[in-house]
Amino acid sequence: MLRIRRVYDDTLPVNREIIRQVKEILRTRFPAAPREDIDQLGEKLRNPFKQRFRSVLFVAQTLKGRVQGFALLLHEPEIGFTFLDWIAMAGGKAGSGIGGALYDRVRQESLALAVKGLFFECLPDAPDRCPDTALLKENQDRLRFYEQYGARPIVDTAYESPVNAGDTCMPHLVYDGLEAQRPLRRSFARKVVRAVLERKYAALCPADYVERVVASFRDDPVALREYRYLKPEAARTRVDIRTMEQIPLIVNDRHDIHHVHDRGYVEAPVRVRSILAELEKSGLFTLIKPQAFPDKHILAVHDSDLFGYLRRACAEVPEGKSVYPYIFPIRNKARPPKEPSVLAGYYCIDTFTPVNRNAYPAARRGVDCVLTAVREILRGHRLAYALVRPPGHHAERQAFGGFCYFNNTAVAAQYLCAYGKVAILDIDYHHGNGQQDIFYQRNDVLTLSIHGHPSFAYPYFSGFAEEQGDGDGEGFNLNLPLPEAVDGPVYRRTLEKAVTRIRDFNPQFLVVALGLDTAKGDPTGTWSLRVKDFEENGRIIGAMGLPTVVIQEGGYRNRTLGRNAMGFFKGLIEAHHHWGRNRQEPRERLHGVGFREVIEPPDVERVRRLVDITGFFSAEEVAIAAELVQERLEKGPDSGYEFVMGDHYGRLAGYTCFGRIPGTTASFDLYWIAVHPEFQGRGLGRRLLQESERRIKAVGGARIYVDTSQRSQYAGTRAFYESCGYRLETVLADFYSPGDGKAIYCKVIG
Repeated sequence: MLRIRRVYDDTLPVNREIIRQVKEILRTRFPAAPREDIDQLGEKLRNPFKQRFRSVLFVAQTLKGRVQGFALLLHEPEIGFTFLDWIAMAGGKAGSGIGGALYDRVRQESLALAVKGLFFECLPDAPDRCPDTALLKENQDRLRFYEQYGARPIVDTAYESPVNAGDTCMPHLVYDGLEAQRPLRRSFARKVVRAVLERKYAALCPADYVERVVASFRDDPVALREYRYLKPEAARTRVDIRTMEQIPLIVNDRHDIHHVHDRGYVEAPVRVRSILAELEKSGLFTLIKPQAFPDKHILAVHDSDLFGYLRRACAEVPEGKSVYPYIFPIRNKARPPKEPSVLAGYYCIDTFTPVNRNAYPAARRGVDCVLTAVREILRGHRLAYALVRPPGHHAERQAFGGFCYFNNTAVAAQYLCAYGKVAILDIDYHHGNGQQDIFYQRNDVLTLSIHGHPSFAYPYFSGFAEEQGDGDGEGFNLNLPLPEAVDGPVYRRTLEKAVTRIRDFNPQFLVVALGLDTAKGDPTGTWSLRVKDFEENGRIIGAMGLPTVVIQEGGYRNRTLGRNAMGFFKGLIEAHHHWGRNRQEPRERLHGVGFREVIEPPDVERVRRLVDITGFFSAEEVAIAAELVQERLEKGPDSGYEFVMGDHYGRLAGYTCFGRIPGTTASFDLYWIAVHPEFQGRGLGRRLLQESERRIKAVGGARIYVDTSQRSQYAGTRAFYESCGYRLETVLADFYSPGDGKAIYCKVIG
C-alpha cells in the first residue's frame, strides 16, 4: 500500500531519509543531471525563493517508508504558473500507477495554487529528432501518458532549437491547461519561457538564445500539437482531488472505563463521542490505533512518587468507589500520611479530582495516544490529533488535579524536544499550570496559556501575567489572563499576541492544548466563543505552518462540543494548506521587547549569565560587568553608571551600560553593550544603542565615546559601531597587548 504526501523540509530525520532516497532515484534514473541540483534539494525546500521558484516535493512511499516515486514541482507565484521539474519512479516502474497518482497530485496542487497553467519538458517522440530507438519508445509512452490529461507539446516556436551546435534530442515544452483548458496566450507563454530559461537554465542559456526563443512565440493563442495518441474527447482534464492527505486521529480506546457518576462531575465519556461524531463525517481524518510506550516518557515530566502513587492507589480502590482529597499538607510536606483518603491530598491540588479504579489505566492509555500522535508528526505528517480523556494540562510534576492525572501536553513536548524547540499553546479556559510548573526553568520549551484570570478561574493560584519563568527559563512562560466576559474578537486579539511570541521563539514543533470550554454556555467557563470563532482561532494557529500536535483538554457543553471542534480543525487545516502553498522566507523581526532604566536585584545574575553566554568576554570581564550592576544597586546615580535593559517577555535579551565622563560637561562613555546570542543579528543591538543615545541626549549629552580592541575577532563590533554612525577618533597602539591596540570611536548627538 502506498501513500502520497508532501515533504516540506529536511529538518526531521524521516524527511532527511526520504530526500536521501529521492536523490538516489535521481542519480540512478538521470545520471546526466547536474550534481549540484540534486545536492541542493533540501535547501530548495527550506528556502523557497533561493532558486526564485517555490519547490514542492511529493513522494509516493510504502507504509514502511520506502520511496517508490516522487515529483518535484516548481511554483512561480507572480507570473502564475507551475513547472514540473522531475517525476520519476524507483527502478523505472512504468505502468505501476505510481506516476499517474503523482501527476494527479501535481495537478491538484497546481489547481489549488490558482495558476494559469502547468508546464514541463518532455523529450521528442519523432524518429528524426531522437535516433535512439529505446529512448524513443520511452518518450512516446510519456507523451501518450500526458495526452490523457490534455497536456500536449507547444509547437511552431524555437523552444526545441539547440543551444549549442551539435545539440540533439532537444525537449518539447508541454502545456497542461488543467480543468479550464484555456488557450495559452502569447504574453503569458513568453513570461513563462523567459522565467524557465533565465532561472532554471541560467548556466546553460546565454542571453541572446533566451531572447531568440522568447521572440519565437508569435502565435496568439500559442499553438499546441494535435492529439497524436488518442482522440481529443478521450482526454480527462478534470483534476482528481482524492489525494488530500488525511490527519491522523488517535482516540483513547479506553477512555470510557473512566466514568465517574458522582453528581456534578462533568468530565464524562460522552465528550469524546460528541467530538468523534462530527469529525468522522468530515472525511478529513484517518483513525490510527494507539501504540504502547514505556513509562519513561511519563517519568521524564512527573516525579516517580506521583506516578507510583497513582498506579498503586487506583488499583487499591474498590470497583465503583472514588476517593476524593479533602486534607492538604501545607505545613509538613516532608511526611506523607498513611490514610488513603488523607494521602490523596498529599498529591492533589483540589477536592474534586477522584482516585478510583479506572483513573490510572484511562490516563495511562491517554499518554500512549498522545505519543502515537507525536510519532505520526515525526513520520512526516504536519498535523495530528489525540482525542483523549481524562485531560492532562493541570497535572504538575508532583501533583494531579483539575480532572487531570498525567500531563499529556508536557509528555508530547518532552518527546519532541529531542528533535528541536517546542512551543506549547494552551487555549483551554483554565490556566495550563501543569506545563508551566514542569518547564518553568527551561528555555527549550516555550509555554503559553490564554485563560480566565486566576482571580475568578481555576486553578486560582497560578496563571498571573508576571509568572514569566525562572533561571534559564526566564522569559519562556507567557500567561495571557483575560476577564470574565470574552467574545471572539477579544480572544483573537489575545491569540495573535501569543502567535507573535511563538514566531519570535521560532520552534520546530507546536503542541496545542485544545480546550473547548471557552465556548458559549460551557458549564465550567464564562466566555462566549461560537463555531465561527473556533474556526478563526484554528486559522490563526494554522497560519504558522508548524508541525502541530493537537491534544484534547477541556470542553463540557456536549451539545456544541463536536461542532466547535470541527470548526477549529476546519480553520487549522485550511490555514496549514494555505501556508504550504504560499509560505515565504521568514522575516527576522523581533517583537515583545521592552526597555527599562530601573535596575533590579536579579539583574546582577542576569547580566552575569548574559555576558558569559555571549562567549565574547573573559571571566574577569564577566565579573566586572556584574559588579557594575551591583554598584548601581548600592549607590544609585552616585555610582556614575546608567543602564538600558532590553527585556524580551521578561527575559534579559541585551543591555547597555554608560555614564558621564568625569571632568566633562557633555561627554559620555559607553561601557558595555551585550546581546544574547539568540537575539544577535535581529536589530536588538541597534535598538539598545538608540535607546541609550536618546537618554544621553535627554540629560544634555552631546558626544558618546566607545572603545574596542583592534583584534580581528572584534571586526564585527567595529563594523557595527560604524554602521550606527560612530567614527574612529584615534587608535592607541599596543594598548591591550603588543599588536592589540584600542580603537576609540565617537558619535556627536547634540
